[in-house]
Amino acid sequence: MRKITFTTSLFALSLSLLTSFAWAAPGQGSGDNGLTEADVDRTISLEAGDMWFDPEALEMAAGEVVKFEVTNTGNLEHEFVIGSKEAQEEHRQMLLNMANGGGHDMSNMSHGDGHDMASMNMAGITIAPGETGTLLWSVPDNVNELEYACNIPGHYESGMYGNFTF
Repeated sequence: MRKITFTTSLFALSLSLLTSFAWAAPGQGSGDNGLTEADVDRTISLEAGDMWFDPEALEMAAGEVVKFEVTNTGNLEHEFVIGSKEAQEEHRQMLLNMANGGGHDMSNMSHGDGHDMASMNMAGITIAPGETGTLLWSVPDNVNELEYACNIPGHYESGMYGNFTF
């Protein structure tokens, strides 16, 4: 009974958050990073289920331009955000703080509250259930630890994240 109540509460919270946020349309990457399909070195397909990503780890090379194709096979909307562990935590906290109002605009990854994801070397997309979103991303030269995650409240904590290795 307790597990059902927790699952129902998590689902209700996710739905309430989704109705209060202004999400980018499926398939849109964050901001105008100036990258085009011609810049892509390789394409990586990922699956986003409810509370997991497959694969759970990806190998990257500095300077590489990657096209991520993320298919949401789950029943909930998810985000695919790339950033450092610290930046992911800040983004998660911001989403929790915004749960009772405000906007969440993944199209430019800036929230007007000093939370400018582009300046934090973060990028992301939001993917509706049954949809596939794409994100073009250039691997920074100056990092050695990044992760990808869904930071919708409760998702990361349930295991919805993965690591990049360089």
